[in-house]
Parts: sequence; structure tokens; C-alpha cells
Amino acid sequence: MSIASGIGSWPDTDVRRAVSAVRDLLGEDGLPYLPELPARGPGADLIGRGAGLLADLAVDLQPMGWRFVDRPGRDSHRTSALLREDLDELAEAFDGYDGDLKVQIAGPWTLASSIWLHRGERSVVDVGATRDVISSLAEGLRAHLGEIARFVPKANLVVQIDEPGLPSVLAGRLPTASGFGRIRAIDPTVAAEGLRDVVAAAGDRHTVLHCCASDVPLALLRNTGVKAVSLDTTLLDPKGWESVAATVESGVDLWAGVVPTHNTDNSVAKVVKVVKVAKVAEVIGPLVEAWRRVGLPLSDLSRVTLTPACGLAGLTPSGARSVQRLAVDAAYALTETAES
Repeated sequence: MSIASGIGSWPDTDVRRAVSAVRDLLGEDGLPYLPELPARGPGADLIGRGAGLLADLAVDLQPMGWRFVDRPGRDSHRTSALLREDLDELAEAFDGYDGDLKVQIAGPWTLASSIWLHRGERSVVDVGATRDVISSLAEGLRAHLGEIARFVPKANLVVQIDEPGLPSVLAGRLPTASGFGRIRAIDPTVAAEGLRDVVAAAGDRHTVLHCCASDVPLALLRNTGVKAVSLDTTLLDPKGWESVAATVESGVDLWAGVVPTHNTDNSVAKVVKVVKVAKVAEVIGPLVEAWRRVGLPLSDLSRVTLTPACGLAGLTPSGARSVQRLAVDAAYALTETAES
């Protein structure tokens, strides 16, 4: 049976309200998640929160972004406080919950390309620093999952690893600190090894690797031990769909981002209007057509999880609820299609 979930980010500053909204929308008809609220400021963003999970590595916030430092300071303490607040609200909202529950973390390559070293370069330029980020994130993930399990002991945790920066790391598109050069591309074998270490830290929990870029390296991702890949299917060209087919046939499930979350002119109002007038058939139609075109059995659509195309932080709370509700309705329709 196809179900719905979300990517993770949510447009609010009130975590209690956000957690309750996700629970009400997905608690019975989908896969709920701990929402991330970047509008609360530094430490609630993807990189700040990910850096806060690193074991034995401290960061602070500089004009260039997050930077490694010798000891935790105000920024680290704020990040930890925000996470504690989130987990307290999660425990209350999901008291007694015994279903699947998703949590998200920034992936190692996105962190290594976004956190800066003392000398003013990205961590990814230094092999030793990158290795430290990977091992520290793996250890931090183990501790994080253990803590969440204490807050919601009956829940079956699903781990989503967010890697929006991975394609740029692999393609050598990251600018140097000066802006005049590009950082050397990371070898795909090395990238896969780093991801495998973090995936392994999740133990036997279901793992999903999310990347909403147009050039998701699916051949690499399906060899990292993840159980599913999450991507914006509206960005896929025919070659991309061929890679999706190979991924699904290898036993890795697809989380398809099918509900629009952005507009060509970045108008929130237009996105919400598009979602409100959209019909379920218009959302799943392109997915079903592409699925048929690459020769995948329609019955396998029941394994597909539907999500918004990307995070919802750029919308309004009411707009986010509309997008998430449409994903739930589309999952029901996709299940019917798979069974027809």
C-alpha cells in the first residue's frame, strides 16, 4: 500500500503547533515525522541542527556560516536547546504512538561541504576533517536515535538522511573560499563509503536518502545500504527515470516527490493556489505514465511513498497543510492504481 510522508521542514516557529499538524495529517494515514522549523533561526536550520548532532565536535556561527571551534559556545547551546524543545513536544504529541515515525538528519557530504574549518575553507577540502565529520555524525546519529527512542519508546523510527549538497560535491561545483576556484570533486567510491558508515549507524532501522536536485546520483545511492531514495520526480528526464527503474529493480524503494512546493516565480500564493485546485489525478498521472514507460509493473507502485517535491518551509502553515493533505489523497489513489 502506498502511503504519504513529508520531507521534513515546516513553515512555523511554534514547534507544538507544527508537531500537532503533522500528527493530525499523517498519524493515521501516512508516515509522520518530526518537523524542522528553520524559521526559528540558527540552530533550527538543516546545517546547524546537523552540526549539533556531531559527537565531540563543536561549531559556532560566523558570517560565512557554521564553523568548527575548539569548545561549545552560545550557538551550540542554542542548537541543543531547540532540539530538546522539539523532543519534548514530540513525546507529548506522540505519547503511546506505536507506528512508524521519521526523523531527518543532514548527510555527511552536505555537512562537510557546509561547515568551515578554522583556516577559512570548507571541511570537505581536508581528507582528515571529512573523515572526522563522517565518524562523528555516525556516532551522533546513534546517540540521537537512542534519545528519541526514550521519548517515543513504542515508535518504529525511520531515518532520513538529507544530502542536497551531494551532487555538487561529486561534480566539483563547490566554490573555494575566495570564490575564484572550485573544490576538487570527491571520488564517488569515497562518497559511497562515507554514506555507508552513516547508514550503518542507523542499525536495522529503515533508512531513506533524500536529495531533491535534478542530478541525483542514484547509481551511487543504491549501493550505500539505504532502503529507499527520496527525490523530486518532477525534475527527472527520461535518463533519470531509467536510473529510477534500475534502483527499484535492485530492491531500493522510491519516495516520489510529486506534490508541487515551488513556482517558477517563487510566489507562495501561487503555489498554494496550484495545490488547492490540483486534482489527485494530475499529481500521480506523470508518475504512473513514467512508471509504465520504463517498464516497471504497476503493482510495484504500492511500494512507492508519496511526498511533497521538497521541504515546506517556504510556504505558509495553511499552505503546508494543503500540500501534505494532497499527498495523502494521492497515496490513496496510487494504491488503487497499483491494485487495478
